Amino acid sequence: MDAGSATGVAADKFGLDDMLCFAIYGAAHAFNRAYKPLLDPLGLTYPQYLVMMALWAEDGQKVKALGERLGLDSGTLSPLLKRLEQSGLVSRKRDLEDERQVIITLTAEGLELRQRSTNVMGAIGRATGCNLEEAMTLREALVGLKERLEKAEEG
Repeated sequence: MDAGSATGVAADKFGLDDMLCFAIYGAAHAFNRAYKPLLDPLGLTYPQYLVMMALWAEDGQKVKALGERLGLDSGTLSPLLKRLEQSGLVSRKRDLEDERQVIITLTAEGLELRQRSTNVMGAIGRATGCNLEEAMTLREALVGLKERLEKAEEG
C-alpha cells in the first residue's frame, strides 16, 4: 500500500497493484464507465452531472462557490458551464451586486432533467454491489482519506 513507509515496510517491496492510489484510480475509472450509459441518454458527461447535482441541491450558485463545492478550478468549471448553457440546461448571469461574480441558475429544461435522472443513483448503487451501510462506510473512509491528504498537502 502507499502507506508502506509509514508502517516500516520499504516502498520498493510494493508493486503497482499493491498501491492504494492505483486501486482508487481504477475504481474512479470504473465509476465513470458505469455512469456513461446512464448519462449518455441525458446528454451529460460525469463532470456535467456533478454540476447539475450541485445545482439541483442549491440553485443560483455563484461560480466560485460551485467550484469550491465540486473541487474544480475555474479552468475546468468554466468550459463545463459553457457547454451546459449551450445545451439549454443552465444560464449564466452577472451578479447585479458584484459584476465580477457570475451566478449559475437552472433553466426549465435543467429542472426537468432532474426528473429524467432519477434512475441514475439507484443504478449506480446496484452496480457497486454494496448495501447502503457498506456504501456509507466506504464513502466515509474515502472522505476521511481525502481530508487527511489535503491536510498533509497544507502542512
